Amino acid sequence: MDTDINESDQELQNQRALLLLLEPVKKASKDLQTNYLVSLTNTDNSKTKTKTIIEALSNLEAEAGTLLSTDPYLFNLSQLLCNLKTLLGKLEKYQGYSILSHLCCQITNYKICQVACKIEAEIQAFLDRVSVQNLVRTLKESVDDEDEKVKVLIEFKNRVSQGFDRDFQDLVLRAKVFSILESILSDSMCSKRVREQAALIVNGLVKFNKNVFVGLVFMGPTIGSLVSMGSCCSIQVLCSLIKFIRSPLVDEMESNGEIPRIINLLNSEELSIRAAALDCILELAYFGRKEVIEAMLGEDLVEKLMELQRLEHGREMVEKGGVCVETESETKIESKERDFVQNYPFDSCVARFAVQVEVGEGLNKGEKREVKLEILRRVRETSVSGAESASIEAEVLWGSSP
Repeated sequence: MDTDINESDQELQNQRALLLLLEPVKKASKDLQTNYLVSLTNTDNSKTKTKTIIEALSNLEAEAGTLLSTDPYLFNLSQLLCNLKTLLGKLEKYQGYSILSHLCCQITNYKICQVACKIEAEIQAFLDRVSVQNLVRTLKESVDDEDEKVKVLIEFKNRVSQGFDRDFQDLVLRAKVFSILESILSDSMCSKRVREQAALIVNGLVKFNKNVFVGLVFMGPTIGSLVSMGSCCSIQVLCSLIKFIRSPLVDEMESNGEIPRIINLLNSEELSIRAAALDCILELAYFGRKEVIEAMLGEDLVEKLMELQRLEHGREMVEKGGVCVETESETKIESKERDFVQNYPFDSCVARFAVQVEVGEGLNKGEKREVKLEILRRVRETSVSGAESASIEAEVLWGSSP
């Protein structure tokens, strides 16, 4: 048993050492691609870059040559590195001002660019494989190591954010990464930090390839888990998914009874959660069909928004102290408006909800008219004074005007 553990630790150490060697080679390969038309004899800068990659190649061969030649995933990389070093050596010989020297230099530079591109792709493929393996191993085996889990999740999230890559996607699907992330989201015993990072990766994967990962979202417990978490981050992720997937996701949420749970988050003691829930509700209002809007109104949404708006207005007056603000420049005014939205997220929230319904995609003109009348009716019934009713009704009507 001890022997197995030692071998495993040694393998991880070798892997880390190899990764440290591959990163500079990958960077140097990228540099060669962007500067492959620049001859060695033209600028000192090109000479410096070539010298850098030759040093990186020498270090790699000296410290990890055996591993490169024996690891099946790195055999092609080993051959490409040898080819590149040979081409770089040839390039150094083509020093002169004759037409033949110039032509040979250009041809060799082009070949170097091609080989460097393949090297970068091979290294990225190896790094991706290691990344996925580390993610799966850490999430499955490191039961109590929260920091390590968060670390590998952030690294994986950064890789996903780089954009679509079919080979990387194949690695993710074969390793069943999405299922592992779903199990983390569904595990209430898992730490909040880890679950939130998993939620961010799910969001990233959906944007990585909508055609593949949206279906996995619908088939699994992702949406219910995000709502159950009820944190600011999880609701922001849900809001992002609604914007991206649009009406199909909203319909799914309505059929699964998630709408009331979102509205209940407006009662949270944390301001950030209430604000995130409002953003989510506004997106639901924009994409929701008639059944969705009716479900929202049936949960006394307008009444709850009026209460939040009433509290917001009171807080605003207290913090401003009833002092009028002097006229300022446009830049300062715009900056203050942005700060105001952040500091007072529920200001005019009833009108904002009405506007989202009015300009949204889910209702036809007749349905929009009926919903607006229902909102106005609820505003009148819930208002504590005629002044409040008149003010909010004016906001609702003004917000829908061109």
